[in-house]
Amino acid sequence: MKVLKFGGTSVGSAKRIEHVADLISGKGRNIVVLSAMSGTTNTLVEIAEYFYKGNVPGAQETINGLQAKYDATIAELFGDSEYGERARAAVARSFAVLRSFCNETLTEAGEKEILSQGELMSTALMQNLLEQRGVRSVLLPALDFMRTLPGGEPDMSHIGSRLRRLLDMEPQAELFITQGYICLNDRGGIDNLHRGGSDYTASIIGAVADAEEIQIWTDIDGMHNNDPRYVENTAPVSTLHFEEAAELAYFGAKILHPACVLPAKLHNIPVRLLNTMEPEAPGTIICNTTPAGTIKAIAAKDNITAIKIKSGRMLMAYGFLHKVFEIFDNYHTPIDMMATSEVGVSVTIDDRTNLANIIDELKDFGTVTVDEDMVIVCVVGDLEWHNCGFETKVLEALGSIPVRMISYGGSNYNISVLVRAQDKVRALKALSNHIF
Repeated sequence: MKVLKFGGTSVGSAKRIEHVADLISGKGRNIVVLSAMSGTTNTLVEIAEYFYKGNVPGAQETINGLQAKYDATIAELFGDSEYGERARAAVARSFAVLRSFCNETLTEAGEKEILSQGELMSTALMQNLLEQRGVRSVLLPALDFMRTLPGGEPDMSHIGSRLRRLLDMEPQAELFITQGYICLNDRGGIDNLHRGGSDYTASIIGAVADAEEIQIWTDIDGMHNNDPRYVENTAPVSTLHFEEAAELAYFGAKILHPACVLPAKLHNIPVRLLNTMEPEAPGTIICNTTPAGTIKAIAAKDNITAIKIKSGRMLMAYGFLHKVFEIFDNYHTPIDMMATSEVGVSVTIDDRTNLANIIDELKDFGTVTVDEDMVIVCVVGDLEWHNCGFETKVLEALGSIPVRMISYGGSNYNISVLVRAQDKVRALKALSNHIF
């Protein structure tokens, strides 16, 4: 059994939904995880924002526009068939849920219910299309088995036992269709796995079902060795280690959600990245083994802020770093990079929500300087310290570009450098030219 996840772009129109149905039919007894149709989740967020602001007419108008899109999609997929009526009824139930919030004050729980409707609608369309084609498919509601623990982590024991029971109840099924992203929390309320959560859903299902492979289908033919938006002649990387894929995902390679990697890695299940529009392309395989001694890819993470705390009192000062990091912890602000010296420490963050408060408290410990509009560029591969010359290649490539920080040694798979946003594209191109 394989787990096949299709993102919002892959099911973004009637034609693409039909194409996905072609891809998944006749390929064995597999589990298919679907995202919402592209644009739907953003629209649902907009609807929730209108309700929060008390702008019910704005919410109603947006709901009407979204429903018109789905009505047109259903008409194109089904015409006036019986299965079209079923799909229309299922979608109407979701829009009834959205409209039910016109008469009440929106809460966080209500917002989560609103955001869940996108996946519920996309799977209803796919299930009815498969039934119309005569495929023996079964809709497995994610809310029947996907549950998280109090800290938000997946309840793997519950998910595994419940999912296996549901699968065993349908021995004749050719395909199982389920929703990505959505789940129940530990209190039994509708929740979600946050943006990119459909990748996470697929990885969790693959882990508990002991799948042969997890396939992430999107609109690009694998994870490229650089950002094709800025660098010409990039190419998909054939094989990545899970650690390499996690580094690339975290530092800007949007094709894969960073959280997706861990369940598959722990259960030693390969993840294959494939292109819905070019299904014959080999894509990228991510696993626990990969060729050694090679640099694989380059990625960049935007909107970074660098903070330097300089203090003569730091010298031999026990607990200094603890106090500094405690400030970031108190404001729930993660740190990406860090560099230290005898008299100071530099860190980077990508969440500026509490920047002013953080700076104010850091001034108790020394002089604080801030560099905004920065970018982290990371080079990923087999970067064990005994692989002589790899770090030199990176720095030589950036010889004409000012580098604010360097991070090397914290991971065996990543060298990161901090540059100005205005130097990002030049850095990406220089690294590609010098390394590849």
